[in-house]
Amino acid sequence: MTDHAHDLAALREATDRLLSATAKLDDAALAEPSRLPAWSRGHVVAHLSRNADALVNVLQGRPMYADSETRDGDIERDAPRPQAEQLADLAASADRFVAATAAPADWSRTVTLRNGVTDSASRIPFRRRGEVELHHVDLGIGYELEDLPDEFTAREIDFLAERFGRHPAVVSTAVTDDRGRVWTTGGGAEGGPVAVRGTAPELLGWLSGRRDGSALTVEGGALPALPPL
Repeated sequence: MTDHAHDLAALREATDRLLSATAKLDDAALAEPSRLPAWSRGHVVAHLSRNADALVNVLQGRPMYADSETRDGDIERDAPRPQAEQLADLAASADRFVAATAAPADWSRTVTLRNGVTDSASRIPFRRRGEVELHHVDLGIGYELEDLPDEFTAREIDFLAERFGRHPAVVSTAVTDDRGRVWTTGGGAEGGPVAVRGTAPELLGWLSGRRDGSALTVEGGALPALPPL
């Protein structure tokens, strides 16, 4: 069972790391490219702020975003702001999310996210933690996949393996890290099974689209091409 209280505590630590790192950037650094295609670091920070508010909507039974155009427009609007405004918004939106999670609620209820995806409310804190941790890496300012807490990395691999499970474009794939932890994914496409092995950070990088998988060992076929998240 998902422990949302544990995830909220871990999220606070991840958010503090992100805020401390963002506080060290100046306006020029925020305007520089991030590791995400076509996004500056300002885009990444703006997305994180708006994502926090969107998840408040989810927890309170409203649509996550009005629509995709509004979501994208809000990020484009907020991305060029000065660092002081970005940092204040990032902190305030994080506080709004924490306040929303403090309200009495049935954490076992089903909530609706973007594009009609549903999940248990108890998994929303971990989803937010994933946004904070991975996008911190995307800023390209010294926080790497290898710096992520191992417990988070393993759970995020589990989350992504589940997401690609039975995907029609992914062959049956066994994923094993260097500590012997095993996940299975894919299985909706013909072919396989394929065995993919490597360190947990490299596996997470491949599954999340942040690394090309060249550091992984593959048996039984080519490294599966994963669809975008």
